Amino acid sequence: MKKIILLLSLLAFTVQANDYEKVSVEVVAENLNGSAYYIPGLSGAATEYEGFISNAGFVVTSEGVVVFDALGTPSLAKAMLDEIRKVTNKPIKLVIVSHYHADHIYGLQVFKEQGAEIWSPKGTWDYLDSETAPNLLESRRTSLYPWVNDETYLVKPDRIIDQDTKFNLGNHQFLLTYFGKVHSEGDMSLLSLNDQTLYSGDIIFEGRIPFVGDADIIKWSKTLDRVRNIEMEYFVPGHGSASDQPQETMDLTYRYLNFLLKQLTTVVDEMTPFDEAYQAIDWSEFEDEPAFDAANRKNAYAVYLYLERVME
Repeated sequence: MKKIILLLSLLAFTVQANDYEKVSVEVVAENLNGSAYYIPGLSGAATEYEGFISNAGFVVTSEGVVVFDALGTPSLAKAMLDEIRKVTNKPIKLVIVSHYHADHIYGLQVFKEQGAEIWSPKGTWDYLDSETAPNLLESRRTSLYPWVNDETYLVKPDRIIDQDTKFNLGNHQFLLTYFGKVHSEGDMSLLSLNDQTLYSGDIIFEGRIPFVGDADIIKWSKTLDRVRNIEMEYFVPGHGSASDQPQETMDLTYRYLNFLLKQLTTVVDEMTPFDEAYQAIDWSEFEDEPAFDAANRKNAYAVYLYLERVME
């Protein structure tokens, strides 16, 4: 009887997983080191490329799979699951969520249907309980239809991480580094110690200007110093290519955020109006970087407002 129930449960999961609209973008798993893989997203705005604009990853252990982030639609997560199944038939045990932003979480339901536990950083509930969460999902049901639709829902975490946490799964050791409110309401990274591979989430954007939003940019800058001191061989940013040169991969985000802080701290201290200050700043170091035109002025204004608050 137990075997029959288990088979029926597995069949139910399979039916659910197969219901998702297929994507036309290419979702491919790349092996980085040992048992560590990543899914490289494309460089674009939030709703470009069918929402495939962020990275995800997974690590295969002797007892099951640890997934890092879940991509921006259930359809993309289903494509990711198909890639995992090319590597292993072991169960999906855990999904570690770097932070609750739409391009990293809308695929969670696919892995939840596989029986995975969802672990996310403290601050997750600040997002889920906000007006932003349901409003953005409703918007994406239009802008990313049919890959996000009425069947797409926000998955709640099973466990909240509020401090650095080590855990084992099978023959693997992992370290979760909790950063607090940095890029989002709560951020954390995953280090596979066996594979010396770090998955950072959006603490780092490689190959493009990062999105600042309502980030705590002072804490973000300090967090980058912390991340740069983590011992690793391979590095997977939240956006952009993975690398076996971690310091180089972190360089653009590090330089850009510190440039914003330095320039705009002076501006706010001197009470210079934003438009005047923005025109006067020499942006040439970054103006050829991808996403500069789309993101830089918004980032600068967000930092300007942030510094006005903290420097009062």
